[in-house]
Parts: sequence; C-alpha cells; structure tokens
Amino acid sequence: QVQLVESGGGLVQPGGSLRLSCAASGFIFSASALTWFRQAPGKERELVAGISNFGGSANYADSVKGRFTISRDNAKNTVHLQMNSLKPEDTAVYYCNAQGRGFNYWGQGTQVTVSS
Repeated sequence: QVQLVESGGGLVQPGGSLRLSCAASGFIFSASALTWFRQAPGKERELVAGISNFGGSANYADSVKGRFTISRDNAKNTVHLQMNSLKPEDTAVYYCNAQGRGFNYWGQGTQVTVSS
C-alpha cells in the first residue's frame, strides 16, 4: 500500500521556522522525484520545491528561494522541507508528491499557518 504521510505543520509567528517531513512507503522511493506543493484558500495548488531522485538537484519557487530548503533521505524514505523566515503568505496546506516512471502519488497534506 502506497503512503505519503506529511507531518510538522502548525501555527507559527511571522519570521519563525517549521520543518515539514513526508514519510513514504509502498514504492521505490529512491526512484522518485519529490516535490512539495502548497494550496492556499481560494488559490490554485503551486509548486514550492522539488528534488531529484538522488538529491543531485533541487528547484524552488521564486517566492521561497533563500528561505526554504528541500532535502531527502533515501535510507529513511523521507523528504523534508525546512522553512525559515516564514511569512503570512506562506499560509497554506502543504502536500508531498512523489513522481516516477508510471506513478504519481500525493500525501494528504499538512496545514501551515503563519500568523501573529
């Protein structure tokens, strides 16, 4: 059974930090490209950060460059998103996505709220 389970979301003040994690099971994790997306109320889902299958390359949305860092641990089948200097506009549900040859899986999402 394929599972992607996000954790680490919550309420944080502007300028604060959170670290999201996504634990994967049921497929060949190391063969997948991993991406964090987010969706704010009333907005479309958008790409936040992605990392290649062995972590050799990463890409970020312009809005998070320099503040967020994506990383993966293929030995533990996990991907993380370190989020620093959070802003109210980062408030959204964050989703983990794993994509490879013939598959495209999503987690259930974790809420991040940035507010004072």
